[in-house]
Amino acid sequence: MTNDLGTLRVAAVLLAGGESTRMGEPKALLPWLNQEPIVSYQVHALHHAGYDPIVVVLGHNPSFINAALPDDVQVTAIVNDGYRSGRTTSIVTGALHVATTDTNGLLIISVDQPRSVAMLRTLREAWEGEQPSIAIPSLNGKGGHPPLFGGRLIPELLQVTEEEQGLRQVMRNFAEERLFVPVNDPLTLTNLNTHNEYEAALAIATEE
Repeated sequence: MTNDLGTLRVAAVLLAGGESTRMGEPKALLPWLNQEPIVSYQVHALHHAGYDPIVVVLGHNPSFINAALPDDVQVTAIVNDGYRSGRTTSIVTGALHVATTDTNGLLIISVDQPRSVAMLRTLREAWEGEQPSIAIPSLNGKGGHPPLFGGRLIPELLQVTEEEQGLRQVMRNFAEERLFVPVNDPLTLTNLNTHNEYEAALAIATEE
């Protein structure tokens, strides 16, 4: 299915269900650019980069995170009651919802991976151009996050487990079918697990 612009339709699943134990406070609510909560910033970035539908998977303290979602973007928020069993349960929860929609591709991004609109758009457009099994942003020759999967891999995503290292197993299985997409976002290789990482990332973040 194509969207109103005639391009392929690519969904996004934003994983925001973790307990943020290393950070000591909810990552999703940390202030990002212009003091906007990271989860809200992520939704806006995904929307402006052309992803639709946007699915946010909640888990720990879902009501607090849900209240921080923006009102000006259509978002589907789903609570994963099994979030304590690991990140893969949230991946499966999001992929299950996307499987019921008419989409061609699926981006899976964690709330601790804030990315610029330009980077997310570049990734989507590169995937649309070649439609590989997997598209991965690349910074200075190193593969980063988030990965974008072709819709035909949704059945694979529904089978991920903690024991098989989640998305890493899917990456290994389709290693020869990956497209590395050069991008300029300095946060391409970054996850925000601690306050030091958060402060360092915020210092180099860009809205471009």
